[in-house]
Amino acid sequence: MTESFASNGAWIRRFHPADQAPTRLVCFPHAGGSATFYFPVSRTLSPGVDVLSVQYPGRQDRRHEPCMKTVAELADAVVEELLPWADRPLNLFGHSMGASLAFEVALRLEQRGLAVQGLFASGRRAPSRFRHETVHLADDDTLIMELGRLSGTESQVLGDPEMLRMILPAVRNDYRAAETYRFTGDTRLACPVTALVGDQDPQVTAAEAEAWAEHTTGAFRLRWFEGGHFFLNAHAAEVMSVITDHVGASAVGSR
Repeated sequence: MTESFASNGAWIRRFHPADQAPTRLVCFPHAGGSATFYFPVSRTLSPGVDVLSVQYPGRQDRRHEPCMKTVAELADAVVEELLPWADRPLNLFGHSMGASLAFEVALRLEQRGLAVQGLFASGRRAPSRFRHETVHLADDDTLIMELGRLSGTESQVLGDPEMLRMILPAVRNDYRAAETYRFTGDTRLACPVTALVGDQDPQVTAAEAEAWAEHTTGAFRLRWFEGGHFFLNAHAAEVMSVITDHVGASAVGSR
């Protein structure tokens, strides 16, 4: 897909430029994921929303670059890359590990006085809720089984040994970043937070999802969907409606 990487920097991919859109949506992939995961979101929301997708090091065209080992390290780098795009209000959407990263990026942006219109945290427990997880320390077979259990990797990839060898280092690194992430501060976001969760997701309990409310002084909403960890694949239209409803309400409120 050649247009995926045309006229983009290493970190920020803009598949369908929407220069007249009043706001931007920055999308953060899950562990092992890449910016192209959000290509359909960009295609659907443009031109009403200018969608930016973050490409982490260590995958696709960045596969020869070293991965970053922590969420904090990633967040510091992403914030610097987003500064040129902060001329319009930013909404942040992250799934799984991407939700933790989006939260940390939102904190850093607000600390710099930049406008964050909203955070959408999908398929991830609140930053203050810890689990002891060690999948990143497991052997390759166990890691592959985990990918299959969560249905986060397309079946053709799981069945392609060569492709698996290419993506496993990035997957393992991302699992390490996600599993070792700890939020120990007490700073809250000012922007609204929306948590989106699958009702059969083994990675997020109701209490862990509701705890996102503790991380903002703004409005909080919790939306449940039928499905597991990757519920958004089956409910893409509903998820995008949640985003566009928020963007539209924010636009009216700012007039």
